[in-house]
Amino acid sequence: MKPMLKRTLCLLAGFCSTVATAGTYDQKTPIQVSGQLTQGGYAIVTASPGSRISYAKRTLIVDESGARPIGFSRDAATRQEISVRLPDGRTIIREITLAPRKYAIQRINGLKKRYVSPDKATLKKIREDIARARAARRLDLPFAGWRDRFIWPTSGIISGVYGSQRILNGKPRRPHYGVDIAAPTGTPVYAPAGGKVTLATPMVLSGNTLMIDHGRGVRSTFMHLSNMTVHEGELVKKGQKVGEVGATGRATGPHLHWGMSWFNTRLDPATFMDVPDLKPGARVKAKTRAVSEK
Repeated sequence: MKPMLKRTLCLLAGFCSTVATAGTYDQKTPIQVSGQLTQGGYAIVTASPGSRISYAKRTLIVDESGARPIGFSRDAATRQEISVRLPDGRTIIREITLAPRKYAIQRINGLKKRYVSPDKATLKKIREDIARARAARRLDLPFAGWRDRFIWPTSGIISGVYGSQRILNGKPRRPHYGVDIAAPTGTPVYAPAGGKVTLATPMVLSGNTLMIDHGRGVRSTFMHLSNMTVHEGELVKKGQKVGEVGATGRATGPHLHWGMSWFNTRLDPATFMDVPDLKPGARVKAKTRAVSEK
């Protein structure tokens, strides 16, 4: 007998409250979806243990509690479909609606020409850097750091936000995929959640670059560091010092670029901090979730 196909429509508009610590499966509701349901945000899908989630051309097995994170790109369609095959053979399809976002235009001048229009040798190295970062983002490690309640990795002033279209030295470039926190060189940088260091190396554009894999495709990337205090393969705890703010690579001044991703889908770190409307000029405090206006 063919498995029964049950179609459930759940049109969720706006933002749902962040659930950085995923809940456990509730037998009364076959599928639960929580998180920041917005472009650049994420969701935590919860179903019975043993269920398989199909989303974005990936098949994902939920963990022992029945939970699994997924992420949405900057320009994701506002209507998304998640398919879950339960252990009893049923397939449930959940439709969700993402809140659309508008992105600002950010103009940055004074960058060295080699970073905006690189020569062939520099471009070759940049491509090698990109390939290495992509390889690290393909990992699906069984860590539970993604369940942590994330904290700000450093103290400073927000100087750049996720999604903004960048104009570098007058030339349009790709959007900004992260949050920039301006702070003096040497300011400590901490792990926003637990995980494993899967990349710690100097790169052409991003300077000293550190990637922490929080598990199940979710990871943080820190760029432009003046110093890295951990190494590849090291396990880190939430709040552990991992580096220091700097201005290495393509940077006009000392700041921390904090990027996040779900596999190769770039996410907005601010959604993990419950502030998807984060604005430049806001002040943040390391190892807390505090945000104050300028």
